[in-house]
Amino acid sequence: MSYPRCDQSPAWAALQAHYQHSGAQFDLRAAFAAEPGRFAQWSLQAPEVFADLSKNRIATATLDLLVQLAEDCQLGAQREAMFKGEPINHTEGRAVLHTALRAPAGAAPFSDEVQTSLARMLAFAESVRAADSGIRDVVHIGIGGSDLGPAMVVQALQAFAKPGLRLHFVSNVDGHDLAPVLRELDPTRTLFVIASKTFTTQETLANALAAKAWFLAAGGSDVGRHFVATSSNTAAAAEFGIHTTFGFWDWVGGRYSLWSVIGLPIAIAIGAENFRALLAGAWAMDEHFRIAPLRQNLPVLLGLLDIWYRNFHGFTSRSVAPYHQGLKRLPAYLQQLEMESNGKGVDREGQALPYGSSPVVWGEAGTNGQHAYFQMLHQGTDVIPVEFIAVKTPTHGPHVTGELAERLADQHVKLLANCLAQSQALMQGKSVEEALHERAPTASKSLGVLTVARHRSFPGNRPSTTLLLETLNPRSLGALIALYEHRVFVSGALWGINSFDQWGVELGKALCSSLLPRLGSGDVAGLDASTAGLLQKLRA
Repeated sequence: MSYPRCDQSPAWAALQAHYQHSGAQFDLRAAFAAEPGRFAQWSLQAPEVFADLSKNRIATATLDLLVQLAEDCQLGAQREAMFKGEPINHTEGRAVLHTALRAPAGAAPFSDEVQTSLARMLAFAESVRAADSGIRDVVHIGIGGSDLGPAMVVQALQAFAKPGLRLHFVSNVDGHDLAPVLRELDPTRTLFVIASKTFTTQETLANALAAKAWFLAAGGSDVGRHFVATSSNTAAAAEFGIHTTFGFWDWVGGRYSLWSVIGLPIAIAIGAENFRALLAGAWAMDEHFRIAPLRQNLPVLLGLLDIWYRNFHGFTSRSVAPYHQGLKRLPAYLQQLEMESNGKGVDREGQALPYGSSPVVWGEAGTNGQHAYFQMLHQGTDVIPVEFIAVKTPTHGPHVTGELAERLADQHVKLLANCLAQSQALMQGKSVEEALHERAPTASKSLGVLTVARHRSFPGNRPSTTLLLETLNPRSLGALIALYEHRVFVSGALWGINSFDQWGVELGKALCSSLLPRLGSGDVAGLDASTAGLLQKLRA
């Protein structure tokens, strides 16, 4: 079914007029002064995630128009089509059913197959975790969606991981990724998980073959026991020497696959019960997204804000700042989720988009980011909305007791104070007049007091969103990830694009395949001058 594109809605023109009339001049400081109840009005509790949207440049009139835009684009119908398993990935003729992977039995399409696959995968994970398995190290080899999700989740849930069982993630075809990992391993106590849907991904297969060569050279003798695959190509895995393969379906997109058997390393790390809690948290957010009214629907509100900022304010990037070290890989995970999904230049009918699509998504864990790029956020020439993620209660694990527990609890308070302070500073800023009244550090005699004050002033009125979790555990992490998945769906649906293919990565792959033999032969016939010159330089 064809759905209206956002710029075809009367609300689009109304939003343009609204932006020119008041949106462009919106001042957060004035809004808080005029609206004592602004925090209550613009905050929302969704499953496991509390969101404060009050520091965004948005008014009730803005939301009214954005909701009308969503209704005009038939967002509800597009959402229902995804949950029903209609082939909304139309360029590949596939359904998009990552939601079915975390649904309870009978609650989604393919329920029986999903539950059977999940039970088999979790049973294997428990066998690896068992004391008599002999496995101490698990090396997961994949790339893209087969790496970013599992690696991010295992990092985030370290407090729930089995002690003494080490997880390693290798993705880059650069041997400098694999070699340091192998140096630590005992082949008789290592399990390799090869994650590739087709079992033909160049980087993954190269690393898998190198790992197998190391394993055999180091005295390993049972490839079938020490190598398993998460792949739909069981024949290729068997040819490699793998006896245990966990398959999945073509309606599982790579960047949405951590909920499937691709999540095997997660299940090995945290166990079957915690993996099911991860799925349950995601399903709770799925239900919120599916049934909550648009105005009280957190993924919808975040997606509408993305439209407002990208297409009307012209903000081209968004920074994600998780104030929890466990979430340090979340910005990288979200880069693929959002930019591979919505980094498109044509609509579903193949027509060029007359407006911008995906923003650049980037970030770093707080407080590290404060000492790196926050200078630009506060005083740079670009306005960059920031997404703060805070966790109320830390989970350091049972080994943290006594004085150490007290010290780390105090550090967590410092962490939260930094998070609150940064969003407050972005909003409030500091005027030149305020800077003049401060006791400034001694400046060069060549600089006047006013000049120094200008250097020490901040424009403020810079928007941010704060997402708050009570604690970071499997259920809350599942809900947080699903929130971001659905937010991407919302903006993509309104932009009228296919958020579930990724043809943009294919051209480079094809050209790489043609260049590989040339690096051996030196043949530069038909190449552009730059590529030919670089190839010859590399061979010299």
